[in-house]
Amino acid sequence: MTTSNTGDATDPTGNATDDSGDATDNPGKATGTPGTPGTDADATVRAELARLRDSIDNIDAAVVHMLAERFKCTQQVGHLKAAHQLPPADPSREAQQIARLRRLAENAKLDPAFAEKLLNFIIAEVIRHHESIADGAGQATGATGE
Repeated sequence: MTTSNTGDATDPTGNATDDSGDATDNPGKATGTPGTPGTDADATVRAELARLRDSIDNIDAAVVHMLAERFKCTQQVGHLKAAHQLPPADPSREAQQIARLRRLAENAKLDPAFAEKLLNFIIAEVIRHHESIADGAGQATGATGE
């Protein structure tokens, strides 16, 4: 199966598939059969897919913007930590955040394990940024890092 940049896919025979991988077009069906291109049902389904995908695109944009804002805050934390020679990582804070996010995920009917994986990925990136900031602060002040 191949996927286009719009998220639509085709099976090995070139038939369009929806995001679940099920064929949405079946050239073997008679005209007028639901699911056949050109029917009212097909147009309705395609319109609903377009509406839902527009919503997904908007949510993705919001997620990116929220992550950018989050990283702006964590950059400030990194500079504050570096200025006061605090370690880039804070395991107790990270554990609290993971527990908090898992609760939020459960309340939102989102898989808590997925939410934890996502937060761990974000935390690792934040720590990497904090280490980079600390290395830059140490070099700027002539510190040896000891």
